[in-house]
Amino acid sequence: MRMDAHPARTHGHRRTAHGSKQPEGEAPFVNIVGELVALGPLRRDLPYQWWYSDFSTTRTTGKSRPMTVEEAAAWYERHALNDREAHFTIYERVTWRPIGTTMLMDIDMENRRAEFGIVIGEPASRGKGYGTETARLMLDYAFTAHGLSNVMLIVNAYNLAGLRAYEKAGFREFGRRRQCRFMGDKMWDHVYMEWHRRRVYQPCVEPSIRTRRRATVGERDTRSPLSG
Repeated sequence: MRMDAHPARTHGHRRTAHGSKQPEGEAPFVNIVGELVALGPLRRDLPYQWWYSDFSTTRTTGKSRPMTVEEAAAWYERHALNDREAHFTIYERVTWRPIGTTMLMDIDMENRRAEFGIVIGEPASRGKGYGTETARLMLDYAFTAHGLSNVMLIVNAYNLAGLRAYEKAGFREFGRRRQCRFMGDKMWDHVYMEWHRRRVYQPCVEPSIRTRRRATVGERDTRSPLSG
């Protein structure tokens, strides 16, 4: 992962399936660059209404009705100005098309925790590994840039593609809320998953508390939590 702030280079017009256009000569501004995707700030001109009204998307987010233009505008304002959240636009690097959003929510700096979310709004961009890489980039951002200790998420048990993507990114299930989501004439569980920093740096043979404290006083491990 590379964290920086720069415009990605594009040429001509770039359109999503829903008509959002990247003007010629104007490249998207991105902060975090991976191999498949890049992440940049939210943009008012993106098709949030389309993404959050598509029932193939909303079945995984828990919303069962389309989003109006007014709701889309309010959604943007609410999340763009919330200092306890960090929202990013997801770009496909091959085309630099905006394909969805990802976020850290309820960021609690005192207790070093947050909740992760992602929406791949463009159906043609699903099943290509973009969700897994986005989750890894956001985990690295959470642990490296914010110094968080724990990131969790909630996913519906019927969202098998989401479960696979989160497991590949390193999330592990730690509990369930039983029979609390209705879909397809059936009740489903909410699956709770987390990535906690201690699991990354946990030694194979843990020394005594006193020895460990002495060895780490004044030191800080600066490795990426996803590098091991």
